[in-house]
Amino acid sequence: MFNETKKSVQWGEETLTLETGKVARQADGSVIATLGETSVMANVTFAKKQKPGQDFFPLTVHYQEKYYAAGKVPGGFFKREARPTEKETLTARLIDRPLRPLFVPGFKNEVLVMCTVLSHDLVNDPDMVAMIAASAALTISGAPFRGPIAGCRVGFEDGEYILNPTVDDMQDLRLNPEQRLDLVVAGTKDAVMMVESEAYELSEAEMLGAVKFAHEQIQPVIDLIIDLAEDAAKEPFDFQPADYSELSAAVKAAGEAEMRAAFAISDKQERTSAVSAARDTIMAALSDAQKEDPNLGSAMKGLEGSILRGDVVKTGKRIDGRNTDEIRDIVSQTGLLPRTHGSALFTRGETQGLVVTTLGTGDDEQFIDALHGNFKSNFLLHYNFPPYSVGEAGRVGPPGRREIGHGKLAWRALQAVLPASTDFPYTIRVVSEITESNGSSSMASVCGGSLSMMDAGVPLKAPVAGVAMGLILEEDGSYAILSDILGDEDHLGDMDFKVAGTEAGITSLQMDIKIAGITPEIMEKALEQAKAGRIHILGEMAKAITGAQEFSVHAPRIETMQIPTDKIREVIGSGGKVIREIVEVSGAKVDINDEGIIKIASPNGEAIKKAYDMIHSIVAEPEEGMVYTGTVVKIVDFGAFVNFFGKRDGLVHVSQIENRRLNHPSDVLKEGQEVKVKLLGFDDRGKVRLSMKVVDQETGEEVKKEEAPADE
Repeated sequence: MFNETKKSVQWGEETLTLETGKVARQADGSVIATLGETSVMANVTFAKKQKPGQDFFPLTVHYQEKYYAAGKVPGGFFKREARPTEKETLTARLIDRPLRPLFVPGFKNEVLVMCTVLSHDLVNDPDMVAMIAASAALTISGAPFRGPIAGCRVGFEDGEYILNPTVDDMQDLRLNPEQRLDLVVAGTKDAVMMVESEAYELSEAEMLGAVKFAHEQIQPVIDLIIDLAEDAAKEPFDFQPADYSELSAAVKAAGEAEMRAAFAISDKQERTSAVSAARDTIMAALSDAQKEDPNLGSAMKGLEGSILRGDVVKTGKRIDGRNTDEIRDIVSQTGLLPRTHGSALFTRGETQGLVVTTLGTGDDEQFIDALHGNFKSNFLLHYNFPPYSVGEAGRVGPPGRREIGHGKLAWRALQAVLPASTDFPYTIRVVSEITESNGSSSMASVCGGSLSMMDAGVPLKAPVAGVAMGLILEEDGSYAILSDILGDEDHLGDMDFKVAGTEAGITSLQMDIKIAGITPEIMEKALEQAKAGRIHILGEMAKAITGAQEFSVHAPRIETMQIPTDKIREVIGSGGKVIREIVEVSGAKVDINDEGIIKIASPNGEAIKKAYDMIHSIVAEPEEGMVYTGTVVKIVDFGAFVNFFGKRDGLVHVSQIENRRLNHPSDVLKEGQEVKVKLLGFDDRGKVRLSMKVVDQETGEEVKKEEAPADE
């Protein structure tokens, strides 16, 4: 019934297995990849005809984590998986990026890749397993795919690169100073296609070494996929790219001069209008049949690309007049918004980000329900890209894949320099509102985010800047690396290479390639050029920050205190009664964790002190010989009970009330009266012994007795 094919290889410390032919047999390609006990099923289907008028490649990648894979039941009211999580969205992008450039040029049939996590051993992250499964499924599907690719994750600890570190090793690297890198690399047999990383001030040489290490480690996986395809691949789909050379020649003849003149305009808005006018000129010169040709868009893009690309490689001059390594003019400003905790406006050329920082308490931490467990995050970064930022009137909706991806890139770049939560016990939310865009708004978010957090008084280890690099690689091997690329250079170029970091090193690297990979030589040069750009941008940013930034008066103050874990129950009380009383009486927010760390937050310093004192009185032990202010709570024949330390009461014996004999304690005391007492010690049964007569009831100072006290 089944025509199964199964291949395995030892990969690092685990066995990687690919199998096909048993499940999802109606898909064009279906592969289940297993690493350790983590299994992902990838299913590929593609349309056998192109939709009429289709002028783009409709590839869609979905990555789904099923809770049953880890033996969990989903949360929420409906108890089923709902919209994609951030992890699922980012992983889908991670898989899409290296696959997309490897389809045969001109192929515009709809392609669907679905990756489903079937089993998760909580050790091997399923994202890389999903990428391998997707590549294998495409390779055997018969689609015009020039793969295969493979991907892996690399860690860096004690100067050594680590292949596929465990999920726990990569969890919250900020709290693990020994582990300095979370790098994902995808590539073909010959070249690197995609890089994504979170790093802790790695040098350019260390980062390049990690990429090379990853490319070496994926070679056995590529060989395994080829081995599987030799036994299980379907017949290649009969696809021949359309020959539209005559149409391209007609487009070039009709408007090359106008298009070249349009691209010579440095201002984006004027250039966009001129390019649109040049297109209208070309359209007016074409026949009706040429206008209806589905390849017209490709011919137009080809003309634009040849003008932009050829001139840059030949002359070293770009469409806005800059040299290849030149950064656009930068203006930075902080403290724009009066009521926010921190704000910055970062403008680089025609790209601008208004970035705002908000400081919150432990209640504001993000609770993340992940497949491998639940955890909290005290650093959030959200990126918004409204249509007006590019002069368009578009639809506004919830954040899409691009916004989530750009926000995560900026998050990775900045979180490496955040202070430890024990030193700065705040939840930090950074929001980047892109108000103008012409290239690299994610890197503007990094720069603006760094300035905004410093304006809010966040003690960053160092400021962070980011720069986007581009590449134009011609068929003869000549190339140009471009610093701080424009939107047109990104659109018509061959590489988007984003590098963020401090003066000391790289904190994040992301690379996407639109061609069949780049060489280590090009990557090394791009990293060197990016470092120079990053240092320049940091220098410009420094002009906006002068001296230490004041903490906003509108931000909550937070104090932390550590209590013994065996006292946690006393602070919380039965059903939370005690901690609710502390919050109500003091007016401060109180948060306590399982380690006994308490965070007390309020804009009012007196409220914090009140809560602190109340908690201290519960968890602290009274000290022998200390003087306390207490309240008489009960009078008996032999003395008075005084509440002197939190909930703790003690006895003042009648002989310890005054330096004279009393008939009854009520002669001088009444319930509710405030008195000052000294803790004499504890009797054999642990009962507290207090004295009033050795303390001046006016000043609270201990007095010297002229004669010994009367015997009890």
